[in-house]
Amino acid sequence: MEGLSRRKALLAGGTLGAVGALGMAAPASARALWTWSPRGSVAGAGVGADPRTVWDPDVDRVISALLDQGGVSQVNELLRTWITNDQPLPSGFPDDVRELMEHARQLPSWADHDKLAQAHDFNRRRGLYLGVLYGMASGMMSTVIPKEARAVYYSYGGANMKDRISKTAKLGYDIGTRDAYAPGGEMTVTCVKTRMVHAAVRHLLPQSPQWNRSAPEGIPISQADLMVTWHSLATTVMQTMREWQIPISDGDAEAYLHSWQVTAHMLGVRDEYIPVSWDEADRQAEQVLDPVLAPTPEGRDLARILLELGSELDGGVLSEPLLRAFTRYTLGDRIADWLDIDREPVHSPMIETFWPPFIAAREFGLGFPGSDETYWLFDELLRQFVLLYLSEADYPISIEIPQGNRPS
Repeated sequence: MEGLSRRKALLAGGTLGAVGALGMAAPASARALWTWSPRGSVAGAGVGADPRTVWDPDVDRVISALLDQGGVSQVNELLRTWITNDQPLPSGFPDDVRELMEHARQLPSWADHDKLAQAHDFNRRRGLYLGVLYGMASGMMSTVIPKEARAVYYSYGGANMKDRISKTAKLGYDIGTRDAYAPGGEMTVTCVKTRMVHAAVRHLLPQSPQWNRSAPEGIPISQADLMVTWHSLATTVMQTMREWQIPISDGDAEAYLHSWQVTAHMLGVRDEYIPVSWDEADRQAEQVLDPVLAPTPEGRDLARILLELGSELDGGVLSEPLLRAFTRYTLGDRIADWLDIDREPVHSPMIETFWPPFIAAREFGLGFPGSDETYWLFDELLRQFVLLYLSEADYPISIEIPQGNRPS
């Protein structure tokens, strides 16, 4: 079971988790009223505006002008050279783009570096479970979030999912690194670039006839959309780890939440929409995530592509039946049925039988000296392999502003 759970499932997690790694946003329900109180946010207060009607106006204005003026290629060339959090911005950016990036790279005043360091330690000790869940739960869940699936499918990256996934996988990887938001790390840079990509997609997708025929909204990637995807990652992962009875201390849970709170802020989410606690996250998710899950033709096609890409990793050692079985195990029968993922006659019973005792055995093993460092080293090598495979050795991965939508 060690080979199944660590080597195969974690490799798949790097691939399948990419779509859900906040690289594109999901919807909130158009039918329900927004009732979640900003008193439950990290800000503790707010105007209470429905986040489905709020976007990222300052960034949208700058990136829209850049696209209209034809300056994206030059900016992308400069973005390729901007790698680490403490690196000065390269010279040559237009003044408004430079000003935007300098402002966007600032951490919130409430960021706690001690908690962020503990979050890395949590990632180090729980990398296996996080890798599995980012892929088999969060990544595949993104394909049954209708607006997210359509936005991914009809944007430029939808025509080359391997390249598209490699860029969004970087965010999911960077958040778990030692110096994610510290000098020398890369998470701040990744968030700023991703925020700029979101603004470009908001400008471009409404120009797509294919997207307009299928999308019920006029502008994609609202504040609510970002928080829906946030819940499909952070909240879903924490809920599932607790369902799996993985021991998590209060300090670890708080630190892990904090890393995602900072990430939401850095992606442009207003503080009044970011839950202050896991209880508040669960309450918000019940309103904005759970009701919107549904199948779409675009989502089914994305799920098929993700499973095929995952099974190609490591020369095909990851069988598609294995990935399909683990997806059904983590997401449940309803979502698996939506995605036309049948119950596997061999792999499904095996996972259902052996995964819980494997977790128990692994947790027992973590009590031995040096075991957590060994596990982390192995998981880290696998994550690096996934990124290298997805980028087809074009490394480091470069997140760039798109200049069009998916070709017809």
